[in-house]
Amino acid sequence: MARQPAPPWVHTAFLLCLLSLGGAIEIPMDLTQPPTITKQSVKDHIVDPRDNILIECEAKGNPAPSFHWTRNSRFFNIAKDPRVSMRRRSGTLVIDFRSGGRPEEYEGEYQCFARNKFGTALSNRIRLQVSKSPLWPKENLDPVVVQEGAPLTLQCNPPPGLPSPVIFWMSSSMEPIAQDKRVSQGHNGDLYFSNVMLQDMQTDYSCNARFHFTHTIQQKNPFTLKVLTNHPYNDSSLRNHPDMYSARGVAERTPSFMYPQGTASSQMVLRGMDLLLECIASGVPTPDIAWYKKGGDLPSDKAKFENFNKALRITNVSEEDSGEYFCLASNKMGSIRHTISVRVKAAPYWLDEPKNLILAPGEDGRLVCRANGNPKPTVQWMVNGEPLQSAPPNPNREVAGDTIIFRDTQISSRAVYQCNTSNEHGYLLANAFVSVLDVPPRMLSPRNQLIRVILYNRTRLDCPFFGSPIPTLRWFKNGQGSNLDGGNYHVYENGSLEIKMIRKEDQGIYTCVATNILGKAENQVRLEVKDPTRIYRMPEDQVAKRGTTVHLECRVKHDPSLKLTVSWLKDDEPLYIGNRMKKEDDSLTIFGVAERDQGSYTCVASTELDQDLAKAYLTVLGRPDRPRDLELTDLAERSVRLTWIPGDDNNSPITDYVVQFEEDQFQPGVWHDHSKYPGSVNSAVLRLSPYVNYQFRVIAINEVGSSHPSLPSERYRTSGAPPESNPGDVKGEGTRKNNMEITWTPMNATSAFGPNLRYIVKWRRRETREAWNNVTVWGSRYVVGQTPVYVPYEIRVQAENDFGKGPEPESVIGYSGEDYPRAAPTEVKVRVMNSTAISLQWNRVYSDTVQGQLREYRAYYWRESSLLKNLWVSQKRQQASFPGDRLRGVVSRLFPYSNYKLEMVVVNGRGDGPRSETKEFTTPEGVPSAPRRFRVRQPNLETINLEWDHPEHPNGIMLGYTLKYVAFNGTKVGKQIVENFSPNQTKFTVQRTDPVSRYRFTLSARTQVGSGEAVTEESPAPPNEATPTAAYTNNQADIATQGWFIGLMCAIALLVLILLIVCFIKRSRGGKYPVREKKDVPLGPEDPKEEDGSFDYSDEDNKPLQGSQTSLDGTIKQQESDDSLVDYGEGGEGQFNEDGSFIGQYTVKKDKDETEGNESSEATSPVNAIYSLA
Repeated sequence: MARQPAPPWVHTAFLLCLLSLGGAIEIPMDLTQPPTITKQSVKDHIVDPRDNILIECEAKGNPAPSFHWTRNSRFFNIAKDPRVSMRRRSGTLVIDFRSGGRPEEYEGEYQCFARNKFGTALSNRIRLQVSKSPLWPKENLDPVVVQEGAPLTLQCNPPPGLPSPVIFWMSSSMEPIAQDKRVSQGHNGDLYFSNVMLQDMQTDYSCNARFHFTHTIQQKNPFTLKVLTNHPYNDSSLRNHPDMYSARGVAERTPSFMYPQGTASSQMVLRGMDLLLECIASGVPTPDIAWYKKGGDLPSDKAKFENFNKALRITNVSEEDSGEYFCLASNKMGSIRHTISVRVKAAPYWLDEPKNLILAPGEDGRLVCRANGNPKPTVQWMVNGEPLQSAPPNPNREVAGDTIIFRDTQISSRAVYQCNTSNEHGYLLANAFVSVLDVPPRMLSPRNQLIRVILYNRTRLDCPFFGSPIPTLRWFKNGQGSNLDGGNYHVYENGSLEIKMIRKEDQGIYTCVATNILGKAENQVRLEVKDPTRIYRMPEDQVAKRGTTVHLECRVKHDPSLKLTVSWLKDDEPLYIGNRMKKEDDSLTIFGVAERDQGSYTCVASTELDQDLAKAYLTVLGRPDRPRDLELTDLAERSVRLTWIPGDDNNSPITDYVVQFEEDQFQPGVWHDHSKYPGSVNSAVLRLSPYVNYQFRVIAINEVGSSHPSLPSERYRTSGAPPESNPGDVKGEGTRKNNMEITWTPMNATSAFGPNLRYIVKWRRRETREAWNNVTVWGSRYVVGQTPVYVPYEIRVQAENDFGKGPEPESVIGYSGEDYPRAAPTEVKVRVMNSTAISLQWNRVYSDTVQGQLREYRAYYWRESSLLKNLWVSQKRQQASFPGDRLRGVVSRLFPYSNYKLEMVVVNGRGDGPRSETKEFTTPEGVPSAPRRFRVRQPNLETINLEWDHPEHPNGIMLGYTLKYVAFNGTKVGKQIVENFSPNQTKFTVQRTDPVSRYRFTLSARTQVGSGEAVTEESPAPPNEATPTAAYTNNQADIATQGWFIGLMCAIALLVLILLIVCFIKRSRGGKYPVREKKDVPLGPEDPKEEDGSFDYSDEDNKPLQGSQTSLDGTIKQQESDDSLVDYGEGGEGQFNEDGSFIGQYTVKKDKDETEGNESSEATSPVNAIYSLA
């Protein structure tokens, strides 16, 4: 982070510098004056032949000047040429070719003359040339034949154009020729090969010339290159070899210069131009070029290297750049040097250019024309376009070389003088008039200007004026009589007042007064001093990972009377605020930072008077760029060296490289990890397997992530060998009771070691002396048929290819297929543990009856009936599994108060065996679940109404409900009150004793076992009484007599009456609770609740009870048992699937029972209860 100082002129706004401190004096245009050239074409004027020709010449004067031209130093009669016209009030020539004509006919040297009665001004001599872009001459180019390693120059020789064309080389595919220190284009347009390589003949080479004015490109016939070599280019692994020459057997050579020739040369350059020195050398290996200056250093501020150090450019040459320069070309075979002697000449340049001279009658003055150059230029004076020698004599004028002196000038002395200074490299022409005037002082700037400046800055107040004789100027502040000069003030000759350091007390009104012998004039400037703009919290340098968010702060303090603008630059260019950026007054946020966001960010806080800058650098940590230029060397039968060039780490160091390989036989196109190496290496020896056609690539890894894979290397195939390993994961398992399937994991490409990989499969019965059976298999499985039931076998699988067999394999034990078990568990004993769980115990079966591997003992059980009379239950069978050879287990999550039946089987891999004797047991009564839909309503401030529905799972005979409630107000809690209700009661009203307090109610159902789960609710907060009552009373008084209101009330009353009648009928039918006999009776479609698997308590007419429950037996997905033998002191049995807890539940709805019969699930407890006494 750094503050960037703003340039001084940025802080000094409204500086009215109409006259430079030493500049020429301008005469107001309302006064008579000689002509002055204001605009003209360049000296070398090149035009496009397709356009009209425009030669500019503009001038001012009073009276307005007239114009005429010369062409090739002879008068150019415009009126006689219909194609040539002159613009009105201007000397600009327009040559129109729309009606025909050749632009080349108008080439030549033109000069413009601007004249009025006070003199004549001249333009430069303008050399008009028409741009040319000639075609390339037709030629047939023979193929260029060259020996590998030899130097080569392909000459371009472009047609001469005006101006000279831009040269570039293209390939036959219209791609630019790739250039480097070996192959490059010289300044003359030729293409130089320091040494030719075999790969250079892969394309043709065509020189192209682009002509600027005509926007055309001319192409030369292409060169075809033939490279002779004694070493055919068959080994693709050498294509990117770092020392290609030694690898190819090319003879190495010391450097020699291709351009310029010899050991020394000279070059001349004009002052102010660019000096371009060039050295191109041949050699093997390619030479490096270095530049030096004899007796000193290269000018670091002006020198730069181009074209891979083959060219040295020095800009804006001056005389001190003369001297001897030399280039040094070197390779490992040696070095040579070429010396270039540089001479700097100079076209004329001004030391003191003549300026307009304004005098009063009787005054003295002088015109000075001093110029320098190499060689020294000559000076020629003219007056009104004529040589001074041929002008009428003037006794008041004296010529002294480069100076003309005027004494006691008179009105008749007015004229325009020309100074022409020239040497062999060019000329300079300057006009300067002498004007003799009597003019009283006048102010040239607007009156009473307001100037605003920044505190502590250097400021200049300008007061442009004119008068002849030249007036004197004085400054005053706030009307005070003392002249401002000295100390913090300085008055320049042109009248400008400089305040060296602005302070608050410098604010005020400044008056400038100009005086000469003819009178005086004055003007006022009001100066306001403003506080500077300063960034007091600057953005800080940050390092961010790609994809994160960056926040750059920029908080500014400025003068409140000035409008502040905060903008941002990125890399010193205006920042585009896109969708990923958010700019606020004091910050910039970049979301999802990407690599392109890296760079310098400059906060620019500016007002109309000044600005402040603060810069911070954002470094983005990104994934590394892909490695490149993979190369295989040190090729061996079982190893190879892989070398690569690392890509850019994108500001996060590379930590690892992953080398991957691909083979084209087993899994073509699939890449596998081969090895991993530290980020500090770029070369590794890779261990290889036999008979694999390898291709490699490399991935770089840093803290941010992985790069894209590199481009693949060349392929490399290793020789074959017998397998050194055998397939793994060999298994023998029966798929039927009389077979055994032998399977294994096939070997991959790196373990096959040769072609035609196959497997020798052997098997025999275990612990017998039978001969081995064997078969050769090409796949990964083999089925042995006609085997006894569940017999162990020894199995061996050996790999083999065309080079031989693998090592002798180890034997693996497999088994033939299983059959169903032939016996059931005996002595099954059931012990009821609680209302929802039982423990089981049984005797194991004999191993020979299992006929396979014993997987588990399994209990099948079902709910036969409920102890609640006439209650239908689902008899869907559930199961509980007890893995392994165990003799006890627990079945949990049974329905309380129910009759159950249970059978047991033994299970192997084939399936269930026969079932044991059926056992019956009964679960005792349990506690109910929580009452459903407990509702608390507060119709007024005196009562609270409670309503609830019966529990979903009564789990026995319901004895009633227990309600506990307590009043509370904040942290203050009242005494708890307990109410008991009968099982039929589902409503209760509480009379409030405290209208401010709230109430907390807890309700539970109970059986003879005890109270079940409780549900808790709180009463709502008491309403605010005053406002709603008053509003209601006012509203009632207003609308009670309205007809629509009376009709609405009548309709509501009628509707309430109908609802009361319906409710009365419903309640009168719910007084008795006999149970419909539903066991094993299918539900009819006439009862939607029965279709849904629910049951109702109803009277003799089978009408449903209001508020009856929808479900008795619910299906709940299998969960792990909460009970185990550990809980009941019977040892370390596991949970559900291990300790025998059952799989499955009863269904909530009968439909669900039937559709989800394959799911192992069971209800937590019975759904409903008998609300009448059993």
